[in-house]
Amino acid sequence: MAMQGSPTDTALVRDTGLTGAEVAERVARGEVNEVGERTSRSVGEIIRANVFTRFNAILGALFVMVMTTGSWADGLFGVILVVNSAIGIAQEYLAKRKLDRLALLNAPTTRVIRDGETLEVPTREVVLDDLIELRTGDEVPADGVLLRSEGLELNESNLTGESDPVHHPEGDEIRSGTSVVAGTGRYHARAVGADAYVNRIAAEARKFTRTHSEIQASINTLLRYITWVIAAALPLQIWSQWRAVGDQGWQSVVIRSAAGIVGLVPEGLVLLTSVAFLLAAVRLTRDEVLVQQLPAVEGLARVDVVCLDKTGTLTVGEIAFDDAEPVNGNTAHEVRAALGALADDPDPNGTLAAIGAVLPSPAWHRNSTVPFNSQRKWSAACFEEHGWWVMGAPEMLLPTDDPLHAQVSDLAGRGRRVVLLARSAGPVDSCALPDDLTPAALVSLAEQIRPDAQETLTYLADQGVAIKIISGDNPQTVAAVAREVGLDPGEPVDARTLPEDGDELREVLAAGTVFGRVSPEQKRSFVRALQADGHVVAMTGDGVNDALALKDADIGLAMGNGAQATKAVAELVLLDGRFSHMPKVLAEGRRVIGNVERVANLFVAKNAMSLVAIVATALVALPFPFLPRHLTLVSTVTIGIPAFVLALGPNIRRYQPGFLGRILRFAVPAGAIAGLAVIVSYLVTGERYGVAPGQFEARCSVATGSSDLSCIRPGTGATITLLVVFFAILFVLALPLRLWKVVLIGSMAALAVLAFVLPIGRDFFSFSAPAGLVWPSLGIGALGALCIVALRRWTMRTT
Repeated sequence: MAMQGSPTDTALVRDTGLTGAEVAERVARGEVNEVGERTSRSVGEIIRANVFTRFNAILGALFVMVMTTGSWADGLFGVILVVNSAIGIAQEYLAKRKLDRLALLNAPTTRVIRDGETLEVPTREVVLDDLIELRTGDEVPADGVLLRSEGLELNESNLTGESDPVHHPEGDEIRSGTSVVAGTGRYHARAVGADAYVNRIAAEARKFTRTHSEIQASINTLLRYITWVIAAALPLQIWSQWRAVGDQGWQSVVIRSAAGIVGLVPEGLVLLTSVAFLLAAVRLTRDEVLVQQLPAVEGLARVDVVCLDKTGTLTVGEIAFDDAEPVNGNTAHEVRAALGALADDPDPNGTLAAIGAVLPSPAWHRNSTVPFNSQRKWSAACFEEHGWWVMGAPEMLLPTDDPLHAQVSDLAGRGRRVVLLARSAGPVDSCALPDDLTPAALVSLAEQIRPDAQETLTYLADQGVAIKIISGDNPQTVAAVAREVGLDPGEPVDARTLPEDGDELREVLAAGTVFGRVSPEQKRSFVRALQADGHVVAMTGDGVNDALALKDADIGLAMGNGAQATKAVAELVLLDGRFSHMPKVLAEGRRVIGNVERVANLFVAKNAMSLVAIVATALVALPFPFLPRHLTLVSTVTIGIPAFVLALGPNIRRYQPGFLGRILRFAVPAGAIAGLAVIVSYLVTGERYGVAPGQFEARCSVATGSSDLSCIRPGTGATITLLVVFFAILFVLALPLRLWKVVLIGSMAALAVLAFVLPIGRDFFSFSAPAGLVWPSLGIGALGALCIVALRRWTMRTT
């Protein structure tokens, strides 16, 4: 094991530990236990991500061009641009604060000795050469060599996958990522931060691919398509508008050209996608779920196979006393009294603690104790007037031919852990068992099943998610636990008999439910084999040995009491270790997928409408039917505000693959319908012959509201038609209707009407709406709306 340094100077052999000055020197040199893990982006990264985007650049350039014409009202989309960026920055910053605070509150701590005092500091603030004190239950925060050991035993299952504690005397090297199960110890931290063993494993795990998000991948694909469309449409739009309105001056050309290009930019799509992910992450923090990669919220909704580790997921990771079966004529009363006396130990191990939680101490006077040792696997105590009692592993205390082995095997097959209680006239020492050792009882202990495990697994099964229990324990023991949580384990599989990969492994994985004796390397192979079969795989884990498999899985879920390396590479951390949060996470993922799909349809439909209008006006040499301010109105009341609300509303629709295909299948034809309806309205109503902006007051009576169609401000009828069609798109995407959706659509429609009715709205948006224009525009819009409804029904039937 590589070490950063060794304690050679006098300061490092003092019992008082480092001084404050020595700690400060090491902090200045960067010799700290910080590995740079974070749950969110920095403030600078948040600002850059929300401001410096390609579409902000396009809209910003168009805004500057429109401003040079002096038409401030047509530059309203620039204000929307700033508001969108501000909302994105504010939302992500607030989410960052909450996620960072939650991560900080759940950060581990370590006891160090500095200036002769024992302090408890965050584990990340441990420095090289710190004198660290270990007690039962502590995590080992850094690598080093033990200076003192008083019965110190470490659980190294995080590193090796073996559950048996390992005794470490003075002079032993110990590694980060392990935990103390018995005894105490002191050592100097000789490898911290990225150089510590546990963090080197985590660093290797982090080299693998990040969480795949179908939503983000689809949105990125859309953005690439739209970028190329804008690049092709821009020269076409400028050329066609120069032909159509060039005689009105360069200002008209710029304004009309900008209107078409603004319609091609999905200015709020990326924002709303990010906000949906962020708010889902913040919601999950209320249920003690820390989201370390935002796309994981969506990813879990796509999962169709969940690989579960038994310990810590289906069970709480602790054992409970089950029963004591007397043998050889011993009475139940005497056996239970002896067990209670043994459990009345000042430093009980896990087995004694479980027994002591159920059986009271009989207040026997203890004369002598032989503490438990993981190598000999037994402990003993002598009680005045009651003699010596020994408790330990049956295979260590029983002769190989003893018939009690059959009962032990039967109990183990039912998922019980079995220890033997025996008695002796003594004396008993730590080196050898006495010859007169006589079995007194078989003591069975059971792993505590999580009370919510069965309900959670039933829910996942109902949602079509397959369950694979993967454990390093005996296959029969794992199968017994599976039965207790309501699963049919079938024939449990011993993973030692399986090939590492290939078709045979995939076939066994497809057919089996319970797999025991699975090594850390096999866990990784299992994940990859399931993925090779086309599955989206989630895996739970709590040990360092799970880290690489968790990272290879599509979604890694770490338990909050697991190893730091495991939590560092997982996409989701269940801070309280409760697997029952899975349905809530799944529901959040579904909500995000369903709602982002809704709003994406709205934005893409607008883009398709603008493209159709650009091409159509170029073909027939017409002015573009809208001013930028008109599209700002339509975008705000039928897309922007509704999309923001819809993106955050409830949605329980099951996940279906084909996110991008469904969007294109509906939004592109819907946008084409809207674009054609606009052009038809523009031609049928004669609106294209109306008065140009800036000339209305000179030619038409504002006071009387002239009904002469030659006194129409261009864009009024086209906007009416477009509003009707897009409200129809909004309506079908909002189905099934709820009261809040009806209120949302109704209030947006009222805002749109006010823009035509109120004088301030008519003047700002440059509308004039005589009856001879309104009714034909509404009629054409209604026909377009009927086509939208028919299109939606067709797409729903074909998906």
